[in-house]
Amino acid sequence: MKQLTYKHTIRACFAGYGIQAIINNFIPLLFVFFGNKYNIGLSEIAFLITFNFAVQLLVDVAGAFIVDKVGYRVSMVAAHFFAAAGFVSLIILPDVMSSAYAGIVISVVLYAIGGGLLEVLVSPVAEACPTENKQSVMAVLHSFYCWGHVSVVIISTIFFAVAGIENWRWLVCLWIAICVYNGIMFSIVPIYDLVEEQEESISLFGLLKNKLFWMLMIMMFAAGSSEQAVSQWSSAFAEAGLKVPKAIGDLAGPMFFAIMMGLSRAIYSKLTVKFKLEHMMYAMTFLCLLSYLIIALSPIPALSLVGCGICGFSVGIMWPGTFSIAAALLRRGGTALFALLALAGDLGCGGGPTYVGMISDKMGGALDKGILYAVIFPILMIIGLFILDRFNKNVENDI
Repeated sequence: MKQLTYKHTIRACFAGYGIQAIINNFIPLLFVFFGNKYNIGLSEIAFLITFNFAVQLLVDVAGAFIVDKVGYRVSMVAAHFFAAAGFVSLIILPDVMSSAYAGIVISVVLYAIGGGLLEVLVSPVAEACPTENKQSVMAVLHSFYCWGHVSVVIISTIFFAVAGIENWRWLVCLWIAICVYNGIMFSIVPIYDLVEEQEESISLFGLLKNKLFWMLMIMMFAAGSSEQAVSQWSSAFAEAGLKVPKAIGDLAGPMFFAIMMGLSRAIYSKLTVKFKLEHMMYAMTFLCLLSYLIIALSPIPALSLVGCGICGFSVGIMWPGTFSIAAALLRRGGTALFALLALAGDLGCGGGPTYVGMISDKMGGALDKGILYAVIFPILMIIGLFILDRFNKNVENDI
């Protein structure tokens, strides 16, 4: 058998983020079908999305306490097991339980645990690998979530068109096979320690007392909010800008956003040697701010859709960039650091679109007004970068 190296670990991490994309983006494609087949109301269907991310948030918190005790390898294999178990349950439970909806909820719980663990684990496992350019690896790593999202939508759409949506279970078998294969890979690839053996990880209490940590948490919240405040409403802009039915807008908007975000991360991974991360973060955050203004103030719907694409491109490096900055500044942060940063990012992902929706509702349903008020999120990121820049300069002066 060919000897496995850290390169195989990195590839497995790439696939891990692809699996998380499957977890978060496949089931929504079946919502209308499930609603009709099992007579489930729209409010109950919508709750499944909230429930999925709520479970993942709880796993983010638990991961800060559990992963270091159990170990990365066991946790990674468990993540893939839960993801596969969730998809297996989705095939079986809705038709064998007295309540189809309860069967779907159980499936969501299982694969959401897997998704939450992947979010906590994949970045630190990749970060710990002995790569030469960790910022580049982190950018490519996070781009795989975007490519996974786009691939899931395209593959599913083609499959449903050719085989019929009623045969969706066969497609789920493909997702199960991917989960099982990657879980097996993580049982055999080399796993490295994030913190050197001669060093001791910062305790969770130590992190919570660190002012720099809280600044990074605010930046992660801003990154998640800046991304999802527009992404979750991109279908509405696609529908208006392209003048297409809602069903097409639901696909076109999020896919356009995801492609631009993935493209940004892929391009940045090639530029890490030439440009300093903090400078790129500044540039992209100001571009994000500009995109918000285009979306909110443009009188032309098609231009607002272009603004969504610019936003997707601009937010691409915010999340992985903040991870890279945190790993460099708090080297002994360990798994707890990544778990809590993921928690802050997820809170932003939920809070951003909720904030836009609330403001829009108060403004008589004007979505552009909600986006305009959401400029607070990229502004928060700019403030965070400025404070970190001052911190780094003070450290250099002390040296």
